[in-house]
Amino acid sequence: MDTTTTVSVDLAKNYFELAISTQAGVIERRERLSRARFLRFFSNYPASTVVMEGCGSAHYWARCLRTQGHQVRLLPAHHVQRYVRGNKTDRADAAALLEAARCAEIRCIPIKSVDQQVVQQLHRLRQQYQRTRTARVNQLRGCLREFGIFIPQGIARGLSAVRAALQCADNELPDLLRPHIGELLQEVDVLKMQIARIERTLRELTQHDPVVHRLLQIPGIGLLGATALRAAVGDITRFATGRELACWLGLTAREHSSGERRRLGSISKRGDPYLRTLLVHGARSALVAAHRTVLAGHSPDRLRAWALRTEQRRGINKATVAFANKLARIVWATWAHERTFNGDWQRSALLPES
Repeated sequence: MDTTTTVSVDLAKNYFELAISTQAGVIERRERLSRARFLRFFSNYPASTVVMEGCGSAHYWARCLRTQGHQVRLLPAHHVQRYVRGNKTDRADAAALLEAARCAEIRCIPIKSVDQQVVQQLHRLRQQYQRTRTARVNQLRGCLREFGIFIPQGIARGLSAVRAALQCADNELPDLLRPHIGELLQEVDVLKMQIARIERTLRELTQHDPVVHRLLQIPGIGLLGATALRAAVGDITRFATGRELACWLGLTAREHSSGERRRLGSISKRGDPYLRTLLVHGARSALVAAHRTVLAGHSPDRLRAWALRTEQRRGINKATVAFANKLARIVWATWAHERTFNGDWQRSALLPES
């Protein structure tokens, strides 16, 4: 009887652990291969199903194995971990991958293209530059505070105050520290230029992408949010509804129910925290813009009016998260149905045709 061969691969930096199975639940063979022998092994191996965790370098190896004719499945690491029996070893991880691959309810991670990973790595680099810049500014603020010089909050105001303190000769800042503080300021300026350069690169890479242009029309979705969603999601059709996308982003309520009692708590915070942060910050920005629209004497559209009513009823923080949840669903509808954003979409849809 013909059987499908499944090969589970526990990825690592230098040595990969393989478990080969032709019958469900039975491991017939194990291999431990170096990185140099890994592709050579699969190039001589018959076409099979290769199962790996969706971890670092997994998408690269998945693309390489697909070019050799193998079918590759990437499984979420937190689901595979539940199948590990006994101690945590490479052999146990490879066996757990085979068990997890038998569960039809575990959704596979789509294999990312090179372009998707380029955009994602640009976001990661920008995030690291931002963290480093914040650390340098905090270091400057703490250093000057030791000598009675207090720096206001905020990057722009803080740097201006540091430069003013550095140029002032009448304060108590020691002369031995002044050149080192000047070097830190130069480093912050370099980081600022690197962040701006990455943003220009992201804009150039996606200037001809229709999906990104549609997402940019949604309030609270800027260049960073649109490009990050485009790179992370890839194919929007893998989510049947907007709620599935919101669940994937961790913006839906955490449920703890039993029997006839249903309990909904705070958001689950599952998925990519970077994407969720961008959506929450974007929702907060859109909510502030809605307040400015009302103060200017203009009527907000249906979406922003709903956000303002939610804020009055539940408070600013809960309204912001609820607005982010709504934005995730709008992202799905705009992307999946290939239509432009309309804040009064439901209202205009109910109007009679002229």
